Amino acid sequence: MLVAMTTDTPARLLQLLSLLQTPREWPGGELADRLGVSRRTVRRDVDRLRELGYPVQATRGTDGGYRLVAGKAMPPLVLDDEEAVAIAVGLRAGAGHAIEGVDEAAVRALAKLEQVLPSRLRHRVSTLQAATTPLTLGDGPTIAPETLTVMASTVAGHERLRFAYRDKDGSASRRLTEPHRLVSTGRRWYLVAYDVDRADWRTFRVDRVSDPFATGVRFAPREPPTGSAAEYLRQSIHRRQETYAFEVRFAAPAEQVAARVPAWVGVPEDDGTGGCVLRGTTGDPMEWLAVRLAMTGVEFTVRGPGGLVECVRRLGDRLTRAANAGPEGAQGAGGPSAPQVP
Repeated sequence: MLVAMTTDTPARLLQLLSLLQTPREWPGGELADRLGVSRRTVRRDVDRLRELGYPVQATRGTDGGYRLVAGKAMPPLVLDDEEAVAIAVGLRAGAGHAIEGVDEAAVRALAKLEQVLPSRLRHRVSTLQAATTPLTLGDGPTIAPETLTVMASTVAGHERLRFAYRDKDGSASRRLTEPHRLVSTGRRWYLVAYDVDRADWRTFRVDRVSDPFATGVRFAPREPPTGSAAEYLRQSIHRRQETYAFEVRFAAPAEQVAARVPAWVGVPEDDGTGGCVLRGTTGDPMEWLAVRLAMTGVEFTVRGPGGLVECVRRLGDRLTRAANAGPEGAQGAGGPSAPQVP
């Protein structure tokens, strides 16, 4: 934020810090002109920033110059309005989907940022978010960013969280929890929490949560039985579903296939013959995995299990019948085409 010229030292320091955070070197004379002070005052202000932990580097010369460099610790960051809005919108877009690499830390950052945003900037963020629609490649459900930020705030603040929950069979309930961690699997967000009413640990799919409410009641943190929230979730999912191992060979290099297969499905490995092999274990329906493999657009061969081989065969037969069924399926090159994206 650019602060009007003033003799107020704190405001001037904020303005100086905002300028220095621009990735360039600032001549001392230019900083003095921007701040409306003498070069000596600029030097004193730089010394104050250094005392606060900001690594300001000075260069020698006729005019001298200053730049902010990377340090061992991260002091408070100063953002102008446009930067704050851009970061908040970006974090919201990522938080709404369980995208690999956008994990609990990003959600915590969003919660902290939105907590300190002025109301006028929060309104701009909400307006921009409502006016845009992301085109995502993920297979998981979308989640309101507000839901994640409320949860992240209660996790960080050790505050009891109440919410409505819809189970897999559709039954609804109200839950009072002591939230421990938010965990992203790459497809979905989960909350690992201690269920107060049931006096036991539970995992909750966040896309089935509604009306999350921070009660304001603090609690003493406790650890799940496994010690790790990620491990507790893994064991919980494993207990609830039957898993199976699969192996698929693709007629393309691993790098090409990896770009078309979510990492949570598995990581392909080159087989030395120009192709690659994908091995993994999943509890997803075989029909779903068959479709996901076909969506890669790469020739592949299923080596196992037999049930997956049969699912791929049925899918191929079904698509062939659909392509050959009636005049609509026979339009081929002469029929209507899909909308083209420039």
